[in-house]
Amino acid sequence: MIEATGRLEMPFVIANPIHIKRFAGAIGRRAKTDKLDAQLIAHYSEVIQPKLTQLKPEIMRLMSDLVARRHQILTMQTMEKNRLQQLPKSLHSTINPIITLFKKQIEKIEILIIKLIETVPTYQSKNTILQSVPGIGKVSAAAIISNVPELGYITNKQAASLIGVAPMNRESGRYKGKRIIQGGRAQVRTVLYMAMMSAMLSNPVFKSTYQRLLEAGKLKKVAIIACVRKMVVILNSMLRDGTMWHANMAKN
Repeated sequence: MIEATGRLEMPFVIANPIHIKRFAGAIGRRAKTDKLDAQLIAHYSEVIQPKLTQLKPEIMRLMSDLVARRHQILTMQTMEKNRLQQLPKSLHSTINPIITLFKKQIEKIEILIIKLIETVPTYQSKNTILQSVPGIGKVSAAAIISNVPELGYITNKQAASLIGVAPMNRESGRYKGKRIIQGGRAQVRTVLYMAMMSAMLSNPVFKSTYQRLLEAGKLKKVAIIACVRKMVVILNSMLRDGTMWHANMAKN
């Protein structure tokens, strides 16, 4: 395939290494050398024929990187704030400037994210729809736009599975284990988890859902993930239909 720039673009697959490892176990491959690994990967590709990975547009990749970088800086900022509480006041002068620097960098990244969204009309439209939901801010919207471009074009079940908030059954014979979430796109799931913490305070729909789940005996984290799953389903429907948020859609 040749891009408009004239560069040759080779088809490729980003495969989950766990899948390849399990494939090796399934065919009884235990020995491990660079040559054998290359043969194994080639054999895996031939037998399984995984779907080709679609390279996201450069602007979308940059937006995703900015969201990830913001999260990294936010984590470091939290660590410094914790140290501010733990260390003596005589050392606060070595911490406060770092916290201020982190704050400025986060603000710069958020400005860059907004500018990127404004350069693409499709992103602007999605951003407006997403941020109409109380609890979804500019960073959450950017994370969804850049990391889950499929949202709005897939089923609600596929959307929940793609982000990794769909519970998986663990049953075999008489054994019935707890349903757990696994896989999915961790970066956007983390962002939506944090967004839900805000949504449960500002959005009566998710607040009532969370309280109902707690009253039913669900653990707090389980209840939050269930709310995130509900949010993903609603967001998928909103983007699919091009509709803004209204509380009644949560009843669907």
